[in-house]
Amino acid sequence: MHDLVVRDLERARDRTLGLTDVDEPTQVAQHDHSRLTRSGTAKILARHVRAVRARDPGWAPELPVTPQTLRRSRAMHLIQAVVNLIYIRDLLGHADVSTTEIYARADAETKRKAIENAYQTLTPDILPDWTSDTTLIGWLDSLAR
Repeated sequence: MHDLVVRDLERARDRTLGLTDVDEPTQVAQHDHSRLTRSGTAKILARHVRAVRARDPGWAPELPVTPQTLRRSRAMHLIQAVVNLIYIRDLLGHADVSTTEIYARADAETKRKAIENAYQTLTPDILPDWTSDTTLIGWLDSLAR
């Protein structure tokens, strides 16, 4: 569903990025090439969401699906695919990459993978059998007395 809606909106997308005024056009309608506002885009998305929920009532029952939801989802998927933040910034139309970094900070799975990749094993793979070391066993016994 997400890919279908994104594809529909991308086909009609206005090439100007970074518009912030709610009344500014953000999309171009395919049927008559008129410009859609953010609310018009939200109405198209809402229609798709209703259609999916009518077919599958259990699909994201409590989750609000908005154009911003799709935008954030796309950003997070790009972060998880290890796409450079500069490219994501350009796609989202952010003026400053620090705005885009919010998505990178939010992704716990990517953080976990980075930590795992940076982890160095501190112990050898095969540990010696300490139970056969009589000196060690004697020392441990002396501590217990």
